[in-house]
Amino acid sequence: MMRPLSFRTLALFGCLALSPLALAQQQATSDQPIQQQMSAEEFRAAGLDKLDAEELASLNRWLGRKIEAETALAAAAAKKKVEDENRGFLSFGSEEPVVGTVTSEFRGFGKGRRYTLDNGQVWEQVDSASLVGVRNRNPQVTIRPSVVGTAWYMSVEGYNTRAKVKRVE
Repeated sequence: MMRPLSFRTLALFGCLALSPLALAQQQATSDQPIQQQMSAEEFRAAGLDKLDAEELASLNRWLGRKIEAETALAAAAAKKKVEDENRGFLSFGSEEPVVGTVTSEFRGFGKGRRYTLDNGQVWEQVDSASLVGVRNRNPQVTIRPSVVGTAWYMSVEGYNTRAKVKRVE
């Protein structure tokens, strides 16, 4: 059964879907000379009316490059944020391992158990792997995707057993 996506996740997907529109709008703005983006009063107040045509063209080229670079950085940061925050949900997001600390006492593996990490993620064990007799407060765990990327496996520092988990929060 697939878990419904949270409002926050849907909003982030929406932002990514709209980012080409934002980039197109930003491109239109960067193609527009500064004297068309500012009112005549703002243009004079900034002292830009004192520039000759060549200086103004140079300023416009610099602003265009700056806007394009900042837009590219913002888009890359937004993409990384969405991928990092959604690791483990379906097959979306980064496939980098999740490394964290269990926020409570770890009492071994057991099907259906939930493990809350210090980064706020909650993972639920979906297989029958077991690790009995373990009591470890706040152990470090690593959750890695399978080779084909359809499943995730959690291992606990100091133990060789790993359990198949799915992210639930």
